[in-house]
Amino acid sequence: MAAKLKKGDTVVILTGKDKGNKGEISSVNPTANKAIVDGANMAIRHTKQSQTSQGGRISKAMPIDLSNLALLDSKGKATRVGFRMEGDKKVRFAKTTGEAI
Repeated sequence: MAAKLKKGDTVVILTGKDKGNKGEISSVNPTANKAIVDGANMAIRHTKQSQTSQGGRISKAMPIDLSNLALLDSKGKATRVGFRMEGDKKVRFAKTTGEAI
């Protein structure tokens, strides 16, 4: 199945403690159906000090299910993603505006 959301896409969070926040996808795990959004779904991890890193409480972005994310179109509104053929290439497009992403 083709990926509707990819790394670098700007998305809005639909549910959870960060509902309504916008951010950019930093990584996607299609097998687990999850993505990591910069600055969203932050959790604190307590890490032990080592020679390479400082220990303490470190904030880390946790994965969010792809169903809880919506792509932002050119007008800044949440949209669903569709696929269509343009020539011989398959492209993603925003369902609200019809523009290719």
